[in-house]
Amino acid sequence: MKATEILMDEHRVIERVLDALAVAADQLARGDPIDATFFLDAAEFIRGFADGCHHHKEEGVLFPAMHAAGMPTHGGPIGVMLAEHEEARALTRALREGAQRMASGDRAAVAQVVNAAREYVRLLRAHIQKEDQILFPMADQAIPASQHARVEQEFDRVEREESGADAHTKYHALAERLERVVRH
Repeated sequence: MKATEILMDEHRVIERVLDALAVAADQLARGDPIDATFFLDAAEFIRGFADGCHHHKEEGVLFPAMHAAGMPTHGGPIGVMLAEHEEARALTRALREGAQRMASGDRAAVAQVVNAAREYVRLLRAHIQKEDQILFPMADQAIPASQHARVEQEFDRVEREESGADAHTKYHALAERLERVVRH
């Protein structure tokens, strides 16, 4: 499997959590009871999988390989993706902070949770579309065929050494749990 296909498969898991997060944010905005734990768990998924595993492969492996193949890191598509990763991190921090406040009984934090969740979902859906339809095809073209196997090996290394051998199992299970909460 090509490195970009691995990333697109991870996008499908992230989208499942985005769907659940959007439903939960809408329910919370309507005044339906949604436990703050849902949003803390969603923030953990985002931090550990979407950012920690997925974005780490992009930022630490794919983007440098694209840069080495002649694509600029700043001012072009890679720069846009990096800026959106930073925006996503800020929204995740806001989501976690709001959910922590909500868990401690601060009802005023509900608006922060709803806003951060909705903005994160909006950002990531557009971000994923740009990567799947524009950036990843560019990567497949720019990175020499002789380098594709090395990129995939580096992805494996990130999985083993930085994300943990069981990261995918753990975060796929968390995605399923988040989906079940909003399906009740």
